[in-house]
Amino acid sequence: MGQVSASSTVLINAEPDVVFAAVADYQTVRPKILSSHYRDYQVLQGGQGAGTVATWKLQATESRVRDVKATVDVAGHAVIEKDANSSLVTNYTVAPAGPGASVTVKTSWQGAGGVKGFFEKTFAPLGLRKIQAEVLDNLKKQVESGS
Repeated sequence: MGQVSASSTVLINAEPDVVFAAVADYQTVRPKILSSHYRDYQVLQGGQGAGTVATWKLQATESRVRDVKATVDVAGHAVIEKDANSSLVTNYTVAPAGPGASVTVKTSWQGAGGVKGFFEKTFAPLGLRKIQAEVLDNLKKQVESGS
């Protein structure tokens, strides 16, 4: 079993505090920025930053659906989602970048072993980066439009 991870970054033309608030807003912003790979999104507790609990189904591939129940924590400039149903952890890190901010999302989990693990480690990050890039692009549009 090995660690599998994927990460993506976007630059957003907005103050880091504004971007961080949008990333940590699971009630209003998050449903607007999720890609079509996400379904049945629901906030179970909280909705703003630490202490939020949300669930969704992530359709990573045609045959691979992951039921996620994420508990949210905040550490410095990072919003951290930990899945209660697996080893999946996603970090959204916001940092100043020139006149705006950068957001890096990194998702990691303990992958399978053997041949299945080799293929998972090789191909899963490629698909996940596409999903991350779409969510980050939606975040950028949402924050820069001021919606």
